Amino acid sequence: MILADKIIYERKKNGYSQEELADKLGVTRQAISKWEGAQTTPDLQRILKMSELFGVSVDYLLKDEIEVEEFSSNPEEADSSIRKISMEEADEFLRLTEETAPKIAFGVILCILSPICMFFLEACAESGLIPLSEDVAGGIGMMILLAIIAAACGIFILYGAKKKPWEFLDKETFETEYGVIGMVKEKKQRYQSVYVKYNITGIVICFIGVITMFAAVFFEEYELLEIMCFCLMLIIVSIGVRFFVIASIMKGGFERLLQEESYSIAEKEKAKSSIKAAVSAIYWLAVTAIFLAVTLGTKAEMFSKEIINYRMIRMIWPVAGVFFPIVLIIVNLLENKGNNKRK
Repeated sequence: MILADKIIYERKKNGYSQEELADKLGVTRQAISKWEGAQTTPDLQRILKMSELFGVSVDYLLKDEIEVEEFSSNPEEADSSIRKISMEEADEFLRLTEETAPKIAFGVILCILSPICMFFLEACAESGLIPLSEDVAGGIGMMILLAIIAAACGIFILYGAKKKPWEFLDKETFETEYGVIGMVKEKKQRYQSVYVKYNITGIVICFIGVITMFAAVFFEEYELLEIMCFCLMLIIVSIGVRFFVIASIMKGGFERLLQEESYSIAEKEKAKSSIKAAVSAIYWLAVTAIFLAVTLGTKAEMFSKEIINYRMIRMIWPVAGVFFPIVLIIVNLLENKGNNKRK
């Protein structure tokens, strides 16, 4: 078997396309095509790189008479510090991802729905539908909100702990055993139609939720009906978000094992010095603190209903969501500027 045939065999065995192999070797796809068509021969540097990449000996690649794979046994040819993912481990990770995705989505739904009781109880108290003062109704609603948030945090912590052993997939470079890449790519391809369907469904449902919110304009004179429209919007949007979250988590699971997109080797290296995670945490903690301060302080003079009404309180989360991508863009610009200076 000649070198061209061996390159084709090893490339397919490891689940690489011509573009992917070209990227790993630092050449063009056309160069790989010519090697596999026996039109040209790779230089020695590329042959050594392929030997390391495929885990086979240089002799096996270069000598036509060696038909059976000779695997590299020289410890200097393989980096023993790089973790290897077996087929069983990859299967377990994908199974765990599929199991946790709907649970995490449920936690996100709880966060979205958490203010509903507070707004509804206060509106009912103000309308005289329940024998409670607005302060008492608001206090009960706030306790329910905090209980729901606590339950959501419990879900995130519980299922985050289950996936903790796999955190290295986000940060470290790793290798996969024979057949893993092919198996993951096949499952990812099968899931693609589900991914598209979930995203379309999520968009449609969220759009319906926004329409429901616009309906509140017709009930401005009726506080209770306006609040009910807002609560209905949150319920509908939470259902749409569920589809987004599940699809995103599943897609991220495949990308982690394939080391693609946000989990590529290059992105992992950038993430080591990234401050986006810290900024995100600080940002949303600040938003939560502002929300709680405004809500709990409605009796204080600076947070009186004459100054900050229900509409202003409800706008905190949407406005925070709109500004969050802008904050990340600024962080990226600052990071890139810092990296360029260091270069």
